[in-house]
Amino acid sequence: MEYAIIFLPLIGSLLGYFGKSLTKYFSEITTSLFVTISAIMSIIVFWNGFQNNIYGNYKIFEWISSGGFIANWSINIDPLSSVMLVVVTFVSALVHIYSIGYMSHDPHKPRFMSYLSLFTFSMLALVVSDNFLQLFFGWEGVGLCSYLLIGFWYKKESANNAAIKAFIVNRIGDFGLAIGIFLIFFFFGTINFEETFNIASQYSEKTLVFFGIEANLITLICLFLFIGAMGKSAQFLLHTWLPDAMEGPTPVSALIHAATMVTAGVFLVVRCSPIFEYSQVALNLVTIIGMITAIFAASVALVQNDIKKIVAYSTCSQLGYMFFAAGVGAYHVAMFHLFTHAFFKALLFLGAGSVIHAFKDEQDIRNMGGVRKKLPYTYTFMLIGTLALTGFPFLSGFYSKDAIIEFAYLKNSSLGNYAASIGIFTAFLTSIYSWRLFFKTFHGPYNNKKISIDETHESPLVMLLPLMLLSIGAIFSGYFFKNIFIGSSNNDFWQLSIFFLNEIKYEAIPLWFLLTTPILVLIAIPTSFYLYIINPKTLEDFKNTNIPLYNFLLNKWYIDELYEKVFVVTAKKIGSFFWKKGDIGIIDKFGPDGISKLVKIISNKTGRLQTGFIYDYAFVMLLGLSVLLTYLILK
Repeated sequence: MEYAIIFLPLIGSLLGYFGKSLTKYFSEITTSLFVTISAIMSIIVFWNGFQNNIYGNYKIFEWISSGGFIANWSINIDPLSSVMLVVVTFVSALVHIYSIGYMSHDPHKPRFMSYLSLFTFSMLALVVSDNFLQLFFGWEGVGLCSYLLIGFWYKKESANNAAIKAFIVNRIGDFGLAIGIFLIFFFFGTINFEETFNIASQYSEKTLVFFGIEANLITLICLFLFIGAMGKSAQFLLHTWLPDAMEGPTPVSALIHAATMVTAGVFLVVRCSPIFEYSQVALNLVTIIGMITAIFAASVALVQNDIKKIVAYSTCSQLGYMFFAAGVGAYHVAMFHLFTHAFFKALLFLGAGSVIHAFKDEQDIRNMGGVRKKLPYTYTFMLIGTLALTGFPFLSGFYSKDAIIEFAYLKNSSLGNYAASIGIFTAFLTSIYSWRLFFKTFHGPYNNKKISIDETHESPLVMLLPLMLLSIGAIFSGYFFKNIFIGSSNNDFWQLSIFFLNEIKYEAIPLWFLLTTPILVLIAIPTSFYLYIINPKTLEDFKNTNIPLYNFLLNKWYIDELYEKVFVVTAKKIGSFFWKKGDIGIIDKFGPDGISKLVKIISNKTGRLQTGFIYDYAFVMLLGLSVLLTYLILK
């Protein structure tokens, strides 16, 4: 069964791509069916592990064996990987089914479905790995698939640019991850997880000189691993690819943002908790980057107008929550939020796709509004997703997001208190931008000038069914899984898959602290309705003032512009210099261009000898004979 979970999506991908000409719906049905079977089996594996403690490592074959270095292809099933199997396969199966309706008019949908299944296989290979090399294979696999899916509409220039941007930014993170793996192999002599984690404590005090700076080995390894996580999970400074990734079809956005690529970074940090626990410096950096990402993305989402980009920045912000949870040592809480987030974020993305489908590919929320009665099911599902994301009491986001804030507070450190404060404020901003999206999409006057309100329509059942199933997860996943994931003892469920050197004990928390976040979340609902529906003139007047805050947020803190000037323009100038001076001025001048020019000159000179007069030819022959005789006499 474990083998089938991993390889069914790969088989589906191959059959879907090469069997596209067999019948009309062969690719859609095959890929969706195989991933759905994989999802059902993943749930069974999770249940067997939870109820009967059935875990194990299933070796597929020996991949590399050189001296003492051995790397296997394995399926490592433990509590951490079993949770990720459920998240990846369940969301992926629903995205596949949803795509049957959403991509129904696309002539290249077999290729699209094949890419989705390949994406799923790559992520599964990543999460069940028992060594860093197999993890790196899956890591690069999801990077490749993201490039293929973001740039799926390759005739669209903006989609191509977004795909290239995602690929390049992720290469930066992947380079850091590769260095981290090299350091582990060089010093530990192994890349196997179990062996690495068992001896990590022995190197906790070891230092080495890196670029002339003395640094702790464990800290250095953790920093490079985290750089890899920053790239994949779009953390601050390496986040710029994520909003542009919205150029891909909406199902791609749901799969990337909810279950696969962006969760890989969080998974890596949690999986490597036995290493990170021995470096407080690295954990502090994870916390700081997570805090900055959470508030940065939430602030930018406040002013975005593209419905998908708002949800994308929301993903970025929620990943920030997960990272600062891991940074304060609450790895299990980070995984709990990753689990619940998968349901309501996939719900929001697919719900946004349903809205875009109804408005005939319109994505600007300023051109929507007033369609709650025309799209009753989409309205209900988006309402559930919004309530869950904002942390409305007793929905999934309430349990996991508040748990992160509480554990940051329980850390009882200055950085933990900062993280808790940032988490509370970010929760308020999350509620504001989420309700802004919801109200401007479904409430108020109808603002679309291109199509009439009568032309908008509800999505087909094949698109609504995945939304209904995700809604159930968005409502109940927090309540039913809280005690399992973050119960009284962290090790009851997670066992040895997560390592706690200094476990945070759950203690009594002041009532005012527990109530602060829910109260702010509730206050944001009428506040948003007033500002965006009843009296939008207030914010319009604020935009027209000389205060630069609106433009600062609209331009995403000018990070892209900064990168453009510092890296892109500089790289172009350097490239232009070497191209003109080096390539053209030296290589071409003295290479192919120089040789061809010389040949041309010689040819022209030689051509002049061809006069057509016999006495000229006789003179040349006589001259040649004289030279030959001279040579023979001298010899």
